[in-house]
Amino acid sequence: MHAEPMKSQAESRGVSLVGEEYEVEIGPVAHGGHCIARTSEGQVLFVRHALPGERVVARVTEGEEGARFLRADAVEILDASKDRIEAPCPFAGPGRCGGCDWQHAKPGAQRRLKGEVVAEQLKRLAGLTPEEAGWDGTVMPAEGDKVPAGQVPSWRTRVQYAVDAEGRAGLRKHRSHEVQPIDHCMIAAEGVSELGIEARDWTGMESVDAIAATGSQDRQVILTPRPGARLPIVELDRPVSVMRVGEKDGGVHRVHGRPFVRERADDRTYRVGNGGFWQVHPKAADTLVKAVMQGLLPRKGDMALDLYCGVGLFAGALADRVGDKGAVLGVESGKRAVEDARHNLAGFDRVRIEQGKVESVLPRTGIDEVDLIVLDPPRAGAGRKTVQHLSSLGARRIAYVACDPAALARDLAYFRDGGYRVRTLRVFDLFPMTHHVECVAILEPVEKGAA
Repeated sequence: MHAEPMKSQAESRGVSLVGEEYEVEIGPVAHGGHCIARTSEGQVLFVRHALPGERVVARVTEGEEGARFLRADAVEILDASKDRIEAPCPFAGPGRCGGCDWQHAKPGAQRRLKGEVVAEQLKRLAGLTPEEAGWDGTVMPAEGDKVPAGQVPSWRTRVQYAVDAEGRAGLRKHRSHEVQPIDHCMIAAEGVSELGIEARDWTGMESVDAIAATGSQDRQVILTPRPGARLPIVELDRPVSVMRVGEKDGGVHRVHGRPFVRERADDRTYRVGNGGFWQVHPKAADTLVKAVMQGLLPRKGDMALDLYCGVGLFAGALADRVGDKGAVLGVESGKRAVEDARHNLAGFDRVRIEQGKVESVLPRTGIDEVDLIVLDPPRAGAGRKTVQHLSSLGARRIAYVACDPAALARDLAYFRDGGYRVRTLRVFDLFPMTHHVECVAILEPVEKGAA
């Protein structure tokens, strides 16, 4: 490595180590789809495409001398784990598609790794052992997802395809804007794959989002054009409605067909418009509703909150169970999601949906007492201030649905400060082949559980 010229303190962040290779022993899994290793100099490596206990050659993909950590890919496996398999997907692996993290691990091993991550986050950020969280340490696969090693469940009902300069649809590489063209995504649900998006020319488009509803035949594509580009005529292998993202306002606008898809969960149909949020795994909505309702045990006449309620999935389940004498308030910041929630729950006289951020809307309602709370916050979590407010409402039980175990653990620590303990925790593998999990924590006041 040649000598660098003298630099000012502001410039002297270190020489780039991208491309450098290290032979390393792989340590434990870490949150984010990688494992931890150390160089001979003691620098931390976050290594993708590796498994705990392996010896590999790791090639640096990000980082510089003196950085707190480096990112790397395992480009040669010198001593393989018994949990390693050949990645079923030809587009998985170092330098290729970034959509999956664990194609190279047996399905059971993937779930064990995810469980280890959840346990580590709980311990580090909330000071909780699995036993203290009422969790047996297992990560449950969704119904139908328990497949043999070498097979991949086709579960992803919403796929965002990036489009390269030649108009080819693909998926982005890990932590990159670069597009990996593909001819088929193995984790895409059948309803997405059958559209044939990968075989079309998408010149002028930035991205193509494909949605295949669960419980209806609704299919939708959302086109994001590059600046100044014209929309193509969309002719796919199945009937679809077409939406576009506006260049000026960033809003989603109808081109033709319905501006929504119909989803099905808990024996109820939900309208989801403009590519709005709905659980991506076809079994996820029912799985989560069941876990939340089993944990809360709603009673007739209960007053309940559904926070970050989206199109009203949990509000609808609660309304069904608290009956005519109960009441449900949903809070959601997205304007279109609120319109959909109000439409979806129009049959319930005692359900109200308010638009706005939870931390702003809740204090305005004047509500100072509730029986049950469901919160399903975005990836960043609810945060200390919101948790403090919720802890003051005296709820008999609280269900916290989380897609990020770190945010969940931080918020559980805040709830503990507010007088709540975790009664049970369940963890579901609703994102096979990726590092993501979905958690449902049921909380109750300490005094009610401290027998």
